[in-house]
Amino acid sequence: MIISASGFLLAIYATMNLMNALDLRPSPIAGQWYEGDPKSLAHNVDEYLDNVQPSKLNGNIIALIVPHAGYIYSGAVAAHAFVSLCGLTPDLVAILSPYHNFSPYPLITTKHQAYSTPLGNVEVDQEALAELQSSLDILITPIANDKEHSLEIELPFLQRVLKNDFKLLPIMIRAQGPETAHQLGHALAQTLKNKNVLIVASTDLSHFYDQQTAKILDLEMLKRFESIDPGSIFEAEYTSKGFACGHAAVASMLWAARALGADKAQILKYATSGDITGDNSSVVGYGAAVILKT
Repeated sequence: MIISASGFLLAIYATMNLMNALDLRPSPIAGQWYEGDPKSLAHNVDEYLDNVQPSKLNGNIIALIVPHAGYIYSGAVAAHAFVSLCGLTPDLVAILSPYHNFSPYPLITTKHQAYSTPLGNVEVDQEALAELQSSLDILITPIANDKEHSLEIELPFLQRVLKNDFKLLPIMIRAQGPETAHQLGHALAQTLKNKNVLIVASTDLSHFYDQQTAKILDLEMLKRFESIDPGSIFEAEYTSKGFACGHAAVASMLWAARALGADKAQILKYATSGDITGDNSSVVGYGAAVILKT
């Protein structure tokens, strides 16, 4: 068989592209937790963002606190935080989230080179990940094909609101104690200093209380977030004054953000699933906040 010169070159380019292709983490939630079609997803996210009047912020954004339920439930709340990023161009976004499934590992990251969503791929910053690990006594364990939703769910919002290519530092926290959170926060600050970065802490609030009870618990936890005192978050959790499934992620973020100069938190929005479904007998709470350096 005779291969033309153009055909030979095409074959070489195809082979090079295959060799250079990133190992992608496939999305386990696209089409379920959010739209699976790229155009529909972009429209959906943009609609949430367009329906928000950006809050007046006094300071530079260091971090966000955002919920992680399906977009139909928490997308409108999350948009209040993400819309504040308009015009920003961070090179690196560190996302801290809980890990909802069983694992023997205290800290987890993806084994893949990039996260895939219908809007495209977000590459993991392997150098930043290695730098973070070098500052930690705790091992960050990479796993393949994780099913965790709470980290991925934030990516389409970031992909729509940030107009530059950014890399990702993804950390999922299984060990929810203050020791792990404090060490992670301190190491994260060391890794992120002098970089053009954003930190995102992913958490929902109380789960499955009636609306009235949920509001009492959630507003107390949001008050702890607003204090930017990570220890007070654990105190609320341990004394049942407030709950957040990603309380360790928020605490780690606050320890890191404070070391990077943050001195203020501003709560932007609060709602529950009951506000969407009309069922107030058993709700999940959602809050959005921004962490600032004034």
